[in-house]
Amino acid sequence: MTVVRSTLSDSARETAGEALQNTLVDLIGLSLIGKQAHWNIVGPRFRSIHLQLDEVVTTARAFSDTVAERAAALGVPPDGRPESIAAAYTLPGTKSGWIRDDEVVRLIVETLEAAIGRLRERIEATEKADPVTQDLLIGITAELEKQRWMFEAENWPRD
Repeated sequence: MTVVRSTLSDSARETAGEALQNTLVDLIGLSLIGKQAHWNIVGPRFRSIHLQLDEVVTTARAFSDTVAERAAALGVPPDGRPESIAAAYTLPGTKSGWIRDDEVVRLIVETLEAAIGRLRERIEATEKADPVTQDLLIGITAELEKQRWMFEAENWPRD
């Protein structure tokens, strides 16, 4: 049953909907990984990275809402249920317990890098199907690249 009709063709809606749902999974997962690291970070750079993690979480949460609402506007019901996220999430995650500050930085850089790579694939996939969704994904990618750069600079020079 379609409650909201899309202005897109069925094929374009399916392409955009898949890109948006997969992005939603990545963003919700990223926010959870960020919070887990935020709560368990230890080390001499605890405070600065602890606060920086909140920026990533805030960004991921805000974009997840925007992505979900874009999907809904296209007539694609977004699925952010815990079991759906757990089943579909494939980005790097944290280990349990305390995590040293340099490990947190590496983890967040790797996780953001993976998310950015996947977003770039979705940008390409939505180019013809839905330029509006593509534009949204481009904006998300730009912000996640900024966050990745800021975290990567934390571990310079490389160990």
